[in-house]
Amino acid sequence: MLTFILAEAAIERVPPEIAESREARKHAGKRRKKPEETLLDRSYHYPAITSLPNQEKRGRPDIAHFNLLQLLGSPLNKEGLLKIYVHTIDNSVISVNPQTRIPRNYDRFVGLMEQLLDEKRVPPKGEALMKLKRMNFPEMCSTLKLGYLIGLSTSGDSSTSERVASRLAAEDKPGVVIGGFPRGHFSSEVERCFNELVSIDKEALDSWIVASRIVYDYERILGMPEKRR
Repeated sequence: MLTFILAEAAIERVPPEIAESREARKHAGKRRKKPEETLLDRSYHYPAITSLPNQEKRGRPDIAHFNLLQLLGSPLNKEGLLKIYVHTIDNSVISVNPQTRIPRNYDRFVGLMEQLLDEKRVPPKGEALMKLKRMNFPEMCSTLKLGYLIGLSTSGDSSTSERVASRLAAEDKPGVVIGGFPRGHFSSEVERCFNELVSIDKEALDSWIVASRIVYDYERILGMPEKRR
C-alpha cells in the first residue's frame, strides 16, 4: 500500500486581507457568494493575491484537481493499493476515499472544495468521499505512522522515478510527497518529516506529471501491468 501526499496544496478560501478587493468582490458577485466563501484562485484574484505573504505558493487549486484526477484514475488505486491525502497550505488535511470520482470539470471541482471547507466532509450525509480535519504536516505524519517518507523536489538529491519507486516498494508502509503549489519549495516544517528528498529530473516538472510517473513505476515494480491484462 502506497500513501501519496500532496503537501501545502494551494486550496484555501479568499483570506480577509483581500476579501474587499475589487477582484475578490467581482468574482464572488458572479457566483452569488461572499468573497470569503470562494476559493482563492490566481486566475481571478490577481493582482490582489500578490499582496499576500507567501503569495507564490497560493491560489492554484487546479493543481490539486489535476493530481487527484491522475491518482484516483490509476490502476494502483483501482486495485486498492493507494491512499491519498491532501495537506493544504493553511494546515488542513483532506483524506480521500479511493472510490471518489473527482469532477473533470474544474468549476464543479471548485464547488466541491468549497463545500468540503464548509461542511468538513462531502457529501454532508452518507458515506464520506472526502473528509477535512485541521492538522499540520508533522501531526499528519505522526497519525499515519509511515515507515519511510520520500519528498520530491528540484532541491533534492538527483535520482529517477524508477529508483524512487523501487525504494518505496521495498518498505512496509511507504509514503511519497509532492508539492501542491505552483512555485517554491517545501517549508522547513514539511521537509523535516522526510527520510529522503530527491529530484527525478533536471528541470521542474508539473506535479501531476511527477505523480503519474511515480505511480506507474511503482505499478511496474509490483508487476501490475501484466496482472491486469
